[in-house]
Amino acid sequence: MLVAALALSGCKQDEAPTDPVELAKARLASGDALAAEIALQAALKNGVPNADVAAYLGEAELAQGKLSEAREWLGPQDFSPKTREHGFHMLGRLEMASSNLQAAGVAFDHALAENPDEPELWVDIGRLRYSGGEQIQALEAAEHAVELGPRDPLALQFRGQLVSDAYGLQAALPWFEAALDIAPDNPGVLADYAATLGELGRAEELLLAVRKLAKVDPANPQVHFLQAVLAARAGKSVLARSLLQRSGNLERKVPAAMLLSALIDLENGNHGSAAQTLVELAERQPDNRRVQVLLARALLLGRSEQELVHRFAEPAKRPDASPYLMVLVARAHEALGDREAAALYLDRAAQRRPGSLVPIIDDGLTERAAALQEVRSLIAEGRNDEAARRAEAFSLRYGGSADALSLAGDAQMARKDFETALERYRASAAVRLSWPLARRMIATYRASGQTDRADAILAAQVSSDPGNAEAAGLFGKLFAERKSWNQAALLLDHAIAMGAGRDPQILELRSKVAASLGDKDGAAKFAQRAHYIQPGRALVVKAHSTAKR
Repeated sequence: MLVAALALSGCKQDEAPTDPVELAKARLASGDALAAEIALQAALKNGVPNADVAAYLGEAELAQGKLSEAREWLGPQDFSPKTREHGFHMLGRLEMASSNLQAAGVAFDHALAENPDEPELWVDIGRLRYSGGEQIQALEAAEHAVELGPRDPLALQFRGQLVSDAYGLQAALPWFEAALDIAPDNPGVLADYAATLGELGRAEELLLAVRKLAKVDPANPQVHFLQAVLAARAGKSVLARSLLQRSGNLERKVPAAMLLSALIDLENGNHGSAAQTLVELAERQPDNRRVQVLLARALLLGRSEQELVHRFAEPAKRPDASPYLMVLVARAHEALGDREAAALYLDRAAQRRPGSLVPIIDDGLTERAAALQEVRSLIAEGRNDEAARRAEAFSLRYGGSADALSLAGDAQMARKDFETALERYRASAAVRLSWPLARRMIATYRASGQTDRADAILAAQVSSDPGNAEAAGLFGKLFAERKSWNQAALLLDHAIAMGAGRDPQILELRSKVAASLGDKDGAAKFAQRAHYIQPGRALVVKAHSTAKR
């Protein structure tokens, strides 16, 4: 009786369900999985058959992260006729959480056979398809979920997540807001909403959303993590570190938390600690180029030049290496006394990067990644017709993959079949418009003479993702070409503030803009910074020498 009283305590007396299973379902809907488990265990003791509660007990255990216990209830598939759809639905979620994607698909098929019109089932089917590389089919599932449940908060949330991928952060906000209008206390939607506000730089609104999340779900790790991000951006590194530790995300090895920890350490001069974290993160995300460059910087600042050279000397020679990585390797060689090797890297860094496609090197390739690499290599070798044939075959084999469509666009772009390339790119962008894809679309539109379309994509990228330094820099360059110096200065300053302060081309352009505005001191300052990073550039050397006089 005490257990039942505790379970009922949060309900209004006139609204409390009397059936223990219905009570548990209400608790699960409100996010209180532990209370649901208690109510269901009490129901079992009172003679309710296992088959009537197995689906919901499995859901309660799954919601608490107890996968083994959830499998004890869901694995036998002993569900009553009334709970079969929900039981198989929860079994599918369990298999997804256990990375058994094929088994998850089988479970969802059984759930569909029981009830094909459940919106949240289609949400999970969409997530499964996305995880399996079928992004287009995932988008279709998300749209179908919203059709079935236009007021289902999880369907709206999932659609918002996919909209964020395809159309940017700003476009996703209305979907999250619509979900919150229906379920204002849903922790998952609140967390997505708050994170999106943070990425858009809307700090005050982010803080309000985080406070609401802390009120409805105090144990949610996103509460302290998002506050840590806010504190770090404000330069309050001690507070940021404290909040990050309280979030528990660092202990769980969440990649975003590891990255934030490393950035805080770099800001505080703890270069060795930052490098240690970044080494672990780089091993988990070997294709994350930003992490690799941050690791190289941490090693150089921490006077670990030998390890820097050992790790990055070869990657810095690759055609897709960034000039900044080349400079870091060069500085390490200089510190080790090898000026000849340093000069080779500095010479390469001083060269303008080619506008054509270059192969992206990927080690430890999966079958699909190997196919991507093969096509990229054919493009780099100039075997464009063969690359196009392979890419089209690849996109047919993986018909739901946005990456496959994007690759097919690359191959058609290399053949200068701009219209076909844009058709493939647009199909890929409908699922996920990443910045690299947007950049290629911009180049293709310009190559085909559609400069207005190119400029519109660039403007949309700057608007939807204000933290994108490269997009802001390109937009600033566009205004500089039009001699709109004030707008160019604002955009370039924003790009520098967002991380482009070590891009010599951005600094060189900012120097030119400053000179055009009559700001001689600013022109000299930016020229000197560009000269340090990438010596030898004509305009920079001229401005640098003028500044010295």
